[in-house]
Amino acid sequence: MEEKRVALITGASSGIGEATARLLLQKGWRVLCAARRLDRMEALRLAGAQLIRLDLCQKESILDAAAETVRLAGRLDLLVNNAGYGSFGAVEDIPVEEARRQMEVNLFGAAELIRAVLPLLKAAKGRIINISSAAGRSYLPMGGWYHCSKYSIEALSHCLRWELRGCGVRVIVVAPGAIRSEWYDIMLSHLREQASAPYSCAVSAYGKLVPMGLPLMTSVERVAKKIVRAATASYPRARYPVGLLSRLLPLGARILPPFIFDRILFLFFGVPHKTPRKD
Repeated sequence: MEEKRVALITGASSGIGEATARLLLQKGWRVLCAARRLDRMEALRLAGAQLIRLDLCQKESILDAAAETVRLAGRLDLLVNNAGYGSFGAVEDIPVEEARRQMEVNLFGAAELIRAVLPLLKAAKGRIINISSAAGRSYLPMGGWYHCSKYSIEALSHCLRWELRGCGVRVIVVAPGAIRSEWYDIMLSHLREQASAPYSCAVSAYGKLVPMGLPLMTSVERVAKKIVRAATASYPRARYPVGLLSRLLPLGARILPPFIFDRILFLFFGVPHKTPRKD
């Protein structure tokens, strides 16, 4: 009997990660689901997944997760670096410690995990799928550190694709646009907590943008299908955008002169008012 292919999925406690785990289980994969809170993945365990605790901000936790992957499965055919979050707010409002955590989770933790499980992936000639975003090729107000993390994961993926091709390991980016998940509720909550008075116009605009954009948002199930397609295609593409916004935002940022793209953003989000000087 052919041995089941093994996938390790980070951020599997909800959203894209959970949907991808369920789809791979349906297709006969052995799925290892990793997240900080094991209790939030109990339904996945009952569906047949194996659970691993993982905190991407702690190197020891990452190394333990890699060791647990060896113990549970002894091989790895697919790593889906899905864990991440969006810390939105003006650069002057977000403490550097929070900015570091954003980069730690969305970039450095993912890179450390790749390093830790790479021997398994090389042995299986497996695949790495890094989840980016339309934010990796565009920009929106108040998203400075989030955009930095997604631009960075795309750049890292492109370099890894060249470095690992000779080992038989494929590196693929899946880049959704806006998705229907709890991600936006969390992002808006953080934004409202951190934004100072000069940026209230952007906070208000985001509050209206999310309900307005619901018809254009992509379901997590659709993203999961694209991830599975990238994981199983004989000749996978280097990058898979998912959803209309994943194409429109990067296209606008690329083909429009910056002053025009900025003008569109100014019209929608407003312009931060200047704080009165205290003489």
